[in-house]
Amino acid sequence: MMPFKKKFKQLEEADITEIERRIKANDPPYNAQFEYANNYICTSKYTIVSFLPKNLFEQLQRIANAYFLGLLILQLIPAISSLTPLTTFIPLVAVASFSAFKDALDDYRRHRSDDIVNNRKAMVLRDGKMVEEVWQKVVVGDIIKMENNHFVAADLLLLSTSEPNSLCYIETAELDGETNLKVRQALPETAEMGDDIGQFTQFDGEIICEAPNNRLPKFEGKLNWKGETYALDNDKILLRGCVLRNTHWCYGLVVFSGHESKLMMNCGKTVFKRTNIDRLMNALIIGIFIFLLSMCLICTIACGIWESIFAGDKFQIYLPWESYIPGTILGTKEGSVTEGATVLSMLTFFSYIIVLNTVVPISLYVSVEIIRMGNSLLINWDSKMYYEPKDDPAKARTTALNEELGQIEYIFSDKTGTLTQNIMEFRKASINGKSYGDYLDASGTAIEITEFEGSDSADSVFHYDTDSTPKCDFSENKYSEDSFSYYDRRVPDGIRRQDSHMCDFFKLLALCHTVMPEEKEGKLEYQAQSPDEGALVSAARNFGFVFKSRTPNTITIDNCGKEEVYDLLAILDFDNVRKRMSVIVRRNGKVQLWCKGADSVIYERLDKSCRELQELTTHHLNEFAQEGLRTLCLAVKDIPDSFYAQWAVKYKEASIAMENREEKMNECYEEIETNLMLMGATAIEDKLQDGVPDAIANLAMAGIKIWVLTGDKQETAINIGYSCRLLTDDMEEVFIIDEEDYDKVKQQMEDALKAIDDIKKGKKTETEDHVDSVRFENGGMPTGTATYNSADDVVSLEGTSDFALVINGHSLAHCLKPELEMTLLELGCSCKAVICCRVTPLQKALVVDLVKRNKKSITLAIGDGANDVSMIKTAHIGVGISGQEGMQAVLSSDYSFSQFRYLERLLLVHGRWSYLRMCKFLKFFFYKNFAFTLCHFWYAFFCGFSAQTLFDPYFISFYNVMYSSLPVLALGLFDQDVNDYYSTRYPKLYHPGLVNLLFNKRVFALSVIEGILSSIVLFFIPYGALYEEVTPWGKDQSDIQSFGVVVASILVVAVNLRCALDTSYWTGFNHFVIWGSIIYYFCFILAMYASVFNYTYQGVAFAVFSSANFWLTLILTNVILLVPVVAYRFYITSIKASLTDRIRMKQRLTKSKSRSRDLHIRRTSTFRRSARSMRSGYAFAHQQGFAELITSGTNMRDRASSVQLKSPVTLTNVKKFDGHSANSSKPKNGTAAQASHPNSLETYETGGKILYTEKL
Repeated sequence: MMPFKKKFKQLEEADITEIERRIKANDPPYNAQFEYANNYICTSKYTIVSFLPKNLFEQLQRIANAYFLGLLILQLIPAISSLTPLTTFIPLVAVASFSAFKDALDDYRRHRSDDIVNNRKAMVLRDGKMVEEVWQKVVVGDIIKMENNHFVAADLLLLSTSEPNSLCYIETAELDGETNLKVRQALPETAEMGDDIGQFTQFDGEIICEAPNNRLPKFEGKLNWKGETYALDNDKILLRGCVLRNTHWCYGLVVFSGHESKLMMNCGKTVFKRTNIDRLMNALIIGIFIFLLSMCLICTIACGIWESIFAGDKFQIYLPWESYIPGTILGTKEGSVTEGATVLSMLTFFSYIIVLNTVVPISLYVSVEIIRMGNSLLINWDSKMYYEPKDDPAKARTTALNEELGQIEYIFSDKTGTLTQNIMEFRKASINGKSYGDYLDASGTAIEITEFEGSDSADSVFHYDTDSTPKCDFSENKYSEDSFSYYDRRVPDGIRRQDSHMCDFFKLLALCHTVMPEEKEGKLEYQAQSPDEGALVSAARNFGFVFKSRTPNTITIDNCGKEEVYDLLAILDFDNVRKRMSVIVRRNGKVQLWCKGADSVIYERLDKSCRELQELTTHHLNEFAQEGLRTLCLAVKDIPDSFYAQWAVKYKEASIAMENREEKMNECYEEIETNLMLMGATAIEDKLQDGVPDAIANLAMAGIKIWVLTGDKQETAINIGYSCRLLTDDMEEVFIIDEEDYDKVKQQMEDALKAIDDIKKGKKTETEDHVDSVRFENGGMPTGTATYNSADDVVSLEGTSDFALVINGHSLAHCLKPELEMTLLELGCSCKAVICCRVTPLQKALVVDLVKRNKKSITLAIGDGANDVSMIKTAHIGVGISGQEGMQAVLSSDYSFSQFRYLERLLLVHGRWSYLRMCKFLKFFFYKNFAFTLCHFWYAFFCGFSAQTLFDPYFISFYNVMYSSLPVLALGLFDQDVNDYYSTRYPKLYHPGLVNLLFNKRVFALSVIEGILSSIVLFFIPYGALYEEVTPWGKDQSDIQSFGVVVASILVVAVNLRCALDTSYWTGFNHFVIWGSIIYYFCFILAMYASVFNYTYQGVAFAVFSSANFWLTLILTNVILLVPVVAYRFYITSIKASLTDRIRMKQRLTKSKSRSRDLHIRRTSTFRRSARSMRSGYAFAHQQGFAELITSGTNMRDRASSVQLKSPVTLTNVKKFDGHSANSSKPKNGTAAQASHPNSLETYETGGKILYTEKL
């Protein structure tokens, strides 16, 4: 198979013959000759034609299915088959049909989703007029008209728009998960066509561009039109999956369509995924088949010896050999007895393959599929994973991977839209050396803020007035937003007093930005290029400083009811190097520069008189950063008119320079942005999704390692890392790999590894056996030692130190090269947290594949955008977040839900249960079938190895279908060791799945050994009891039919009682199927062996069941089989109780009391202090380029200068946290309080090491 990297590289480089693409507008015949892909998409695996062969091929990848097919072929040969071929043919067809139906149902859902997309409507230019056409009929070269809020149908070259200067605004959430708007601009030459259909009909431009590829941020091409050539880049391209926003209409020419669009090129192909247990089963089936061949070989040799040496041939008087056997007394085939015995023994070999084939019954795979489907339905029906605001339940989009959810070791997560909501809220501020944002009591002490949110419980009682912290009243402000929440009354009170520092602070927020206001239905709304800016401008609006309108030369604000117009002299734009932006404005003849940016760059440019204020602000910044808030510093400068006049001349010359324009403009910026006066700092919260920190903490305690792969900038990703507790201030070191040169990147990584090694060597080794010393951190391993015992198998958990790794995309490109990838893997696995920033979709997939290939661990990828699709498909399990960011990730995923926090329940509850159930099912299934099948083997020594069966043929057919199937199915569908509450309360219960503790080759071997021993007991105890037995009437009762019924009856009772012992969670259905199966067997066999059916076993059942010897034998055999198991388990639970045993005992003692929910959410105050934390909270998610658009008037149109009504802008939201988790997440002394995590096992994990003992 082609290596993963090579496949992706070919995809990126478009490994088709097309090197460049040529397109002529309005010329279908010319474009048709290149056979470009149409706009039809298909994310499904099958078509009507390919379904049967492709699905059969996939099913035959299961060795067991191939084994049964071979068995069926053998049964078609009358000479060797003692059973009808229907006994294998019907189950095989049933299994294949059931699996095919399930696969077809899964694929049908994909087809249905594809049909919805393919049949969306678009306006297409055809024959000189615009006609409505479905998306799948759009072809390369078509001209499409789109309107506001419409999805882009294909990758288009933007031709013209309704906006000034042919700008249009797009939302790329479905591509990259970002909801902030991006700007695209058409060529001025094509923009002149406007909305004129006639001109578009005459448009005959030719596009020469790159071949289809998956590079989302890059496009290269040129347009030849009217004898001129125009360069084309990504700023002139609208990609499929984008949504047109704030633009009445636009026209575009289709460049890439369907599967050749960049969105679909990033999706990759749907792959066939198999679980770890499936792969193990394939190996076990080979082992079982070898074992089967060994038994058949023994019977073959023994048959030859019996027939040739021990006078077996003398029995031909009663049962002649077949006519084709040499030496038969029928005289039809000449030959010696030895020759006949040889031929007969060879035929016996194949006969015993058929007789003993039930060691791997075909019903095993039917049962596995039923269990998987049932567990998938339980996921779909889980009300605790249902997101009511969007009416979105969790969905298991595949039914084949459930138990894999219980073995996840690595989670690869996107950030934006997956961990966060991409919604910013203004939380706190430092103004003139004072910190604001906490709710203060009468004595001025900061107390916790309680936000009322309601509860999930239907019977909850809410108290709105008494328990919720009162919010500040903004009703006097007609522009205020109902969704804005603020609790510190000192700020609005200070503004009412006209406090100059506060007023200037919020005036800066209303002036220094690139936000565009817009009036919609009489309401003022803001369109921000980044949610950070939107949150700051919205905060200023609610505090009375309302940004109302702008022109290329003016900014109009409402200052507490008074309109103020500022002349906009210049915007010194933001970029990733400057990390700041400034505006220069004039009002009443006074020129001022207002600046905001990262603390590091602002501090360098402050006036010396700000030293004391800088120290106070720095202290506040550390507090804000400790809370995970994103911070900016604000500063102002008064500029003399004479200085500004001189500077303006230099600035104009720099802005029109033809050489080194950027450097000259930066020199101008540096010249004027000096001697600033510090005003304070803002702190906004990048809202995490509800429950993310607690979910991550629980998953980490379970031993799961979490890597965050995001396209966001480094500062933003690090800030979120602290917010969601991936990063903490008590870490030994956070290594940042950010060089662009290969050698420097290599050196950084080697230095990091050396530093880790030095720190580990320098630490004193402390061994604490008490469970309280075991602290599970993110990264999955405890800082201490713990063991999980399974019989004699001890698996040690070795702790990792607290390190973190942050790596940039350009550095990651070097790290993923073959020479460095193992170094990256070693470094990443040495760290507790790994965050990769500025990564491309391809890099995300390569990182996942790197771990998947080399760690041999089960991986899970979770994301919400099209840029996450490649890693979702690469991982063993892909999870899609179905949110506001589009459905591409969901369509490519195996599981989907609306909130990241549901991942905790998916893995720790459903995943663990599914793994536990499947392991129990497989162990029991192999046990009961070896116990059943080996009885035939022991009987072979008493029937001359003639391949005669011990049991009634109907019993052989019904054993795995009617007598023992339902109890084990109930075990696989409903069993649980502990309930869902304790599964999440004690996440270390997840550990056995990480190390394959519950079902592996050793466990399988023990099950087989137990089955073999049980078969010996089942055969020889009744054999001894019935040996030479006679009835009270003197009749012989030791015939083969009676003996077979006795063994069969004891077998049915024994395996069902054994299933009862394995059942941990009893339901009414379990009782019904276990006891019902036993009763049903006796009733059915009595009826079937009655005289009415005239069957060969007529009367045998009644005769056997009326014998006291039978019932005593049944009791004795079951006691011998079950008492040792009960005694062993009693010893284990009493002397070496496992973690599960202890928690089950606690569950029984507490009668499974449900966890109560706090109805209020506590947002911790800034009373949390950390003298240690010196990290910057700067993480401004802004992009360069908007300043030029504003000052040039390029993006201006008539906008409302005033609005009379309140207008809510949906930039803020009420934060919802579980009160329990909020309390648990409150750090002490500036560190994350992980030792006192609510999921710790301090009370119940006592008495030494943690033990996990699996029962036999």
